[in-house]
Amino acid sequence: MASKTIKFLEAHQSDTPSRFTEEAAWRKENAGWLRWSRQLAVTLIGYMQDNGLKRADLAARLGVSPQYVSKLLSGTENLSFKSVANIEDKLGITCFAMA
Repeated sequence: MASKTIKFLEAHQSDTPSRFTEEAAWRKENAGWLRWSRQLAVTLIGYMQDNGLKRADLAARLGVSPQYVSKLLSGTENLSFKSVANIEDKLGITCFAMA
């Protein structure tokens, strides 16, 4: 039974090597700003839900492309303070509470 399973796995093995180790290292190295980016994404998704907006609607309010909104909503976009302040000003919201 074990050899049958091994043969099956070998036959269905991907030709492309896994990038899991590299991606995990990248996430660990960038954990600090990724946390802020995910928080921004959650805030924007909540704003969209509360206001019945689609990505294109949010893009129009922010004056950016729908593709850029998709990047923001992915929670992996590295933004400057200026960009966050611009989002807050245009939407009239606070993305991050300062202690």
